[in-house]
Amino acid sequence: MKKKLIVLGVLFATFGITKMNAQINLGDKAMGAIQKGVTSFTLSNADAAALSKEAVAKLDAEHEVAGPTDPYTLRLNRVFGKHTAGEGYTLNYKVYKLKEVNAFATADGSVRVYSGLMDIMDDNELLAVIGHEIGHVANNDSRDAMRAAYQKEAVIDGVSSQSTKVAAVTDSQLGKIGSALIDSKHSRKQESEADLFAYNFMKKNGYNVNAEESAFRILAKMSEGSQSSFIDQMMSSHPDSTQRADDAKKRAEKDGLYKAYVQQKIVNTAPAPVKKTTTKKTTAKKK
Repeated sequence: MKKKLIVLGVLFATFGITKMNAQINLGDKAMGAIQKGVTSFTLSNADAAALSKEAVAKLDAEHEVAGPTDPYTLRLNRVFGKHTAGEGYTLNYKVYKLKEVNAFATADGSVRVYSGLMDIMDDNELLAVIGHEIGHVANNDSRDAMRAAYQKEAVIDGVSSQSTKVAAVTDSQLGKIGSALIDSKHSRKQESEADLFAYNFMKKNGYNVNAEESAFRILAKMSEGSQSSFIDQMMSSHPDSTQRADDAKKRAEKDGLYKAYVQQKIVNTAPAPVKKTTTKKTTAKKK
């Protein structure tokens, strides 16, 4: 898998590192679906969640996932361990050991964070980023992304001709759908609403809301570097990072909470083990 700098997943437009070059051969039935279009199909929340769960399981098997005692996992659990459920959704988190700056969320509540993101953002900035990801799940944007991926691969008629269950998709098709999820883009409206969700999430839970602005400033700074043309191309259909940072600042100012954010120390190492000290027992000598 190529290592390239990727602007943050669904927070800054879910960008993928795996491109779909192969076409799925689903036979005449599916080709008919492609020709006539499948935009009228509506994927239910339950179907989207079930299909997402399978697709993410395949993605997990194809990526290096940080283990339960890995420092990245320990940090993610420390930061987000208490935020696993909300109104209408349940979340699960894992870290992909990849240098890309990325994160994404799917309709079943799976949130995947790349170690490259954790290397450049502190705990509060991560809270803003993943709070945004939660927003996409809570707002059903992740369901819509799954429906788009499902339609894009034209499996609807191909599957329904054999079974009414989404589980009928093949392993190969799941891989294509999973890659499409990572590579999908949300609309400007969806991104703005997820930005607001992240801000309210931080405010409600007593976190520093100014970290949201800081996270966008980091992305804006990255776009000035050697990867700027690539980033600009990928971000063309989404709000500008600088503008989104300005919007986050305005929200904090309106609430009387604004203060220029100073990034905290980033620690992605396991805490040093505590050494046990032993004391020698002494017995008093009889005189």
